[in-house]
Amino acid sequence: MSAQAQMRALLDQLMGTARDGDETRQRVKFTDDRVCKSHLLDCCPHDILAGTRMDLGECTKIHDLALRADYEIASKERDLFFELDAMDHLESFIAECDRRTELAKKRLAETQEEISAEVSAKAEKVHELNEEIGKLLAKAEQLGAEGNVDESQKILMEVEKVRAKKKEAEEEYRNSMPASSFQQQKLRVCEVCSAYLGLHDNDRRLADHFGGKLHLGFIQIREKLDQLRKTVAEKQEKRNQDRLRRREEREREERLSRRFSRERSLREESWEYGRSERGPTDWRLESSNGKTASRRSEEKEAGEI
Repeated sequence: MSAQAQMRALLDQLMGTARDGDETRQRVKFTDDRVCKSHLLDCCPHDILAGTRMDLGECTKIHDLALRADYEIASKERDLFFELDAMDHLESFIAECDRRTELAKKRLAETQEEISAEVSAKAEKVHELNEEIGKLLAKAEQLGAEGNVDESQKILMEVEKVRAKKKEAEEEYRNSMPASSFQQQKLRVCEVCSAYLGLHDNDRRLADHFGGKLHLGFIQIREKLDQLRKTVAEKQEKRNQDRLRRREEREREERLSRRFSRERSLREESWEYGRSERGPTDWRLESSNGKTASRRSEEKEAGEI
């Protein structure tokens, strides 16, 4: 990618589709079903695993940094709940990867020489120490690249301690089986990225695996999936609470409305009942008496004057 293209992509990421008034780019909105919601949340496996052994190629949906910027701006004003779409996408992807991992384990169990449970446990111990060494070496290299030399040295000291444990575990494993069988490469499948790991892999191979883009990419995807599950659960709980509160408010308003209508109906019935009890003659008498009293009052006032 040229410097100009990189600058254009950076502006898209910062300012969105409307940064230069290009109306053609605004024809597709970030809410369109054709847009990858995982890309908007920066967790699409097609992006994360690009350039690795498990490169998935181009995503079938639209990826555009400008649309991601549009989404980030809009999500500050209202909840779009795209996390649910992204969660479904990642769950489907991880489920397929876990299925391949189980198939690889089954294939290894069929092709590798069968060993006793005791020997298998000792081999598993060596594998676990290999994994710990690989992770520590990858972390030490990362700290060294960041310029944190002191912390990197501390990690390397921990690596030496784990290597000593690994040497003891390998010795126990070697003594528990024939020499011919020990020389055979005992493989296992990485639970994170489904890659094959050997019992006799050296430190460089372990560091390359656990610090590699493929393994770290799968860690990123799995961590993002856990985060999305938590976010979706929290938002669904909030939505349920809001829905329940609105329903309670609506029911309360309906009760008050019914109560008001009932009271008004009772008042009207009481008024009608009183009118019917007194009858038309009583109403005319009251009206006549009222006029007579008014006339007497006027005559009295005139006499006093």
